[in-house]
Amino acid sequence: MAAVWRIAVIGDWESVMGFQALGLDTYPVTSPEEAREKIRDLAKSDCAVIYLTERLAVALPDVISRYKDELRPAIILIPGREGSLGVGKENIQRAIERAVGADIL
Repeated sequence: MAAVWRIAVIGDWESVMGFQALGLDTYPVTSPEEAREKIRDLAKSDCAVIYLTERLAVALPDVISRYKDELRPAIILIPGREGSLGVGKENIQRAIERAVGADIL
């Protein structure tokens, strides 16, 4: 039997609750410290992917760095209700450059 992995979304209430309709586990948080603790808990569980709002990611560079090269959980940055800060795109671009060896975007 194949493993069933969970997908979680962490951010402010307005940014994450729409993902609940897609069947994702949503975790509205009110502070970077609360997000840090939730990411740590999810990383110890059966969570394969964590979508994290860019606003929180800016406040948690150590957490992003900690899981950057880990297989699980993959932390994917998404824009919050205030729109994109460009942080997610930068992270994807750096990951592609590491994998391919050149900037192809």
